[in-house]
Amino acid sequence: MDKSEVLKHVDHTLLLQPSTWEEIKQICDDAIKYQTASVCIPPCYVKQAHEYMGDRMAVCTVIGFPNGNMTTAVKEFETKDAIANGAAEIDMVINIGWVKEKRYDLVEEEIRTLKAACGERILKVIIETCLLTDEEKIKMCQVVTEAGADYIKTSTGFSTGGATFDDVELFAKHVGPKVKIKAAGGISSMADAEKFLALGADRLGTSRIVKIIKNEEAAGY
Repeated sequence: MDKSEVLKHVDHTLLLQPSTWEEIKQICDDAIKYQTASVCIPPCYVKQAHEYMGDRMAVCTVIGFPNGNMTTAVKEFETKDAIANGAAEIDMVINIGWVKEKRYDLVEEEIRTLKAACGERILKVIIETCLLTDEEKIKMCQVVTEAGADYIKTSTGFSTGGATFDDVELFAKHVGPKVKIKAAGGISSMADAEKFLALGADRLGTSRIVKIIKNEEAAGY
């Protein structure tokens, strides 16, 4: 697969706690230069990034990140605030405790609430696969589909593991036809990126692919 084709699927990401505006600005510049799908950045930088880039690049941000156990009202406020600041895409983290308690109705209701806040904007749902059983992952494919989200996403990159080929294959078998897949966390090579796409992922959350193309050390998310 051509490198430019892979880059079209990359959410160029920087979510580390010490991230500064200068670092965020650099990934914005890189995203524009290499024509990634978006930049995925902390909510506090959304307004600056949107004003800096205008319509040249989509701004994606994270909600309920990384633990997911905020109240739905807080996540809804975060989402509306991010959109008001210029976010085009929202990556939310589910309440994993609710999944463990089989409170799937609450998970679905929360996703619906955030999708309503997003309107026509893209909503991706992070289920943190490293903390779930295969049975729970399959159930979440169903819940995300029923709730009307645009994407199901593997990971925050801040827990015990990131995207795996097995999880993307599992998603591809169980999500509805209108739900796309985002693999995120630990995608460390072009070969891995190409395989995730071949298995059914439509987006890749990673900071490393652009670094690889720039011949920089590919560390990080």
